[in-house]
Amino acid sequence: MREFKSTNGFNRMRHKQDLYGNAPDNSEIALLLIDVINDFEFADGAQFVRQALPVAFKIAQLKQRARQAGIPVIYVNDNFGRWRSDFKKIVTHCLADQVRGGPIVQLLAPDEDDYFVLKPKHSGFFSTTLDLLLEYLGARILILTGFAGNNCVLFTANDAYMRDYQLVVPADCTASITATENENALHQMQEVLKADIGLGGEIDFSELAHWREVQGAGVTV
Repeated sequence: MREFKSTNGFNRMRHKQDLYGNAPDNSEIALLLIDVINDFEFADGAQFVRQALPVAFKIAQLKQRARQAGIPVIYVNDNFGRWRSDFKKIVTHCLADQVRGGPIVQLLAPDEDDYFVLKPKHSGFFSTTLDLLLEYLGARILILTGFAGNNCVLFTANDAYMRDYQLVVPADCTASITATENENALHQMQEVLKADIGLGGEIDFSELAHWREVQGAGVTV
């Protein structure tokens, strides 16, 4: 796992290939897994797991396809209010301590070359290095997945939209405590944030990149 840390003003001006391995990938598309590393040991956690576990299988399938296509994967995860949080320790806790979220984390455990950004609040952009990481990657299309659809996914989507990212939020790759809450959030992201909410298995990465290229050229398709 590669944590992306901000640098000083001088280093930010360096060419993106000179980042000491911090962000070696270059892709117009990035896949974000939001708060999927979670022990679910909270009120309503058991109910949430019932909604989230089937979704975790879909996210795992999408992640595998993304990696095969050379799309960078970014874990955007809550720090659970612990300002000394270590992402690897969070993963280990969820895998080793017999917690509710264990089966989900087993499916979605990060690989060594995935990125991660810890966030203190709901949005993946608030007080994090996500903006800078996406800039170095060259990403303009964000595929948002994870939990909860009506909370952290929605807040991240709002902030991404205000930054002019094209949004894809696969309907089968997000979950909330109830299906109704998740459907309402997806509808809002589609109507207000112009997100594509088709199914994860239907995402064509090449077609997404081509769409962005055509839009950038000012061509109507």
